[in-house]
Amino acid sequence: MKQIWQALKAHQQAVEHRPILDLFADPRRAESFSTRLDDMLFDWSKTNIDHTARDLLIDLAGAAGVSQKRDAMFAGRKINETEGRAVLHTALRNMDRPVLVEGQDVTAGLRETHARMQAFAHDLREGRFTGQGGRITDVVNIGIGGSDLGPAMACLALAPYADGPRCHFVSNVDGAHIHDTLKDLDPATTLVIVASKTFTTIETMTNAETARRWMERRVANPAAQFAAVSTAADRTAAFGIDASRVFGFEDWVGGRYSMWGPIGLSLMIAIGPEDFDAFLSGGAAMDRHFREAPFAENLPVLLALVGIWHNQICGHATRAVLPYDQRLARLPAYLQQLEMESNGKRVAMDGHELALHSGPIVWGEPGTNGQHAFYQLIHQGTRVVPCEFLVARDGHEPDLAHQHLLLVSNCLAQSEALLRGRSLDEARAILAKKGLTGTELERQARHRVFPGNRPSTTLAYPKLTPAMLGRIIALYEHRVFVEGVILGINSYDQWGVELGKELALALQPMLEGRAGTEGKDGSTRQLIDFLGR
Repeated sequence: MKQIWQALKAHQQAVEHRPILDLFADPRRAESFSTRLDDMLFDWSKTNIDHTARDLLIDLAGAAGVSQKRDAMFAGRKINETEGRAVLHTALRNMDRPVLVEGQDVTAGLRETHARMQAFAHDLREGRFTGQGGRITDVVNIGIGGSDLGPAMACLALAPYADGPRCHFVSNVDGAHIHDTLKDLDPATTLVIVASKTFTTIETMTNAETARRWMERRVANPAAQFAAVSTAADRTAAFGIDASRVFGFEDWVGGRYSMWGPIGLSLMIAIGPEDFDAFLSGGAAMDRHFREAPFAENLPVLLALVGIWHNQICGHATRAVLPYDQRLARLPAYLQQLEMESNGKRVAMDGHELALHSGPIVWGEPGTNGQHAFYQLIHQGTRVVPCEFLVARDGHEPDLAHQHLLLVSNCLAQSEALLRGRSLDEARAILAKKGLTGTELERQARHRVFPGNRPSTTLAYPKLTPAMLGRIIALYEHRVFVEGVILGINSYDQWGVELGKELALALQPMLEGRAGTEGKDGSTRQLIDFLGR
């Protein structure tokens, strides 16, 4: 592998200043550097990856053992080595084929839990399960991290399909979040879902207790309007939640990969079991493609290789995710966790520090809002930010098709502008037509130069349906996996979140004045004195 890395770096240095636009002298450039899965198109032709780079990147994936690791994952082997666990979120959307964990087929249990979720969702949506004030009108999902970001993102994304109770999401331990969420709801017609595998997550359980006290003010039996997504049956029972409303999932489903199962209960209630199953089917279709397509035609592999080229080879530290779809407003935040918690590591599987940078900084905002915020830096800043555009051909509002056409036009214009830029001569010509001359023309022209030659990819599809969203999320999940394998890291643990939690538990009594601040640095002591009670 070392030789391939070296060859890639040498090639990148040789073509670093080559205009990407020059690659389009090949009339087949766009076709050769695009990949399709049915009606989904991934266009990565607006990057500086040429045939040589592509071949080397595919060789890199082969040398890293991506195929073998992929097959091991789907077979239920314990590829999460630091925690001794299998990685089988894919089984949640592929329940019709046997999946073995330590020799036991786990799909029967998955189907049973899924059927219970469907029955509960149907009962609630059709008014058979009610609150103590009548039909359930609102659902509040209390979770954090993977227990919040996935379903919150998906409920917004699939709003056109949401014909069930209104869904709300509370994650932050900041009391303002739950206060502002509950203040306009009726406790008697609200269901609260507490999503915590261990039922001990401090932020989630603090908010759950607050929700229970809020419920107590109006209903005789608050726990009757709670459900739980948890494996801690003893703790959910102690909270008062009936076992029929507790939905568990195994330790081989990581939090940020979990909305395909019980963590997606709020989504299932919002859009209905049928559309939720379409969402699962979309993810399963991407799984099949990932397992069967050769690397040169494999969307997750190619998306990952583009990421490796931009981050580890070209040295671009960030990646902007730019969905031209207002309902995908939470997708960048969802992908921040998926990618940065998975691949934000500094130690390889063998325990040695990485010789390369690990995952990139992921950020973004929907278009066209981002155009009036941070695109200035993307176009004219001193750092190159690879951009990943997502756009649908059609919206869900036929009477507003003219606005969707304007949206798509803006998306395509931005990727073209990043590619082409504007030269100094072009800027001079524009200003000359406006009557500027001499030194003022020269000064103003320099402010209107766009360097261009900035890479982007575009993922295009007909419409954002439940099945299409499932394909998109599974695509990014597998992209993270492939990048992790190539970097030699474990994408499925997250030890980096632990230290802050431990310190917070020790700091709370100090802020309350119940413990001394010995051993704390001067800055922390000063802040405790200023902020403490």
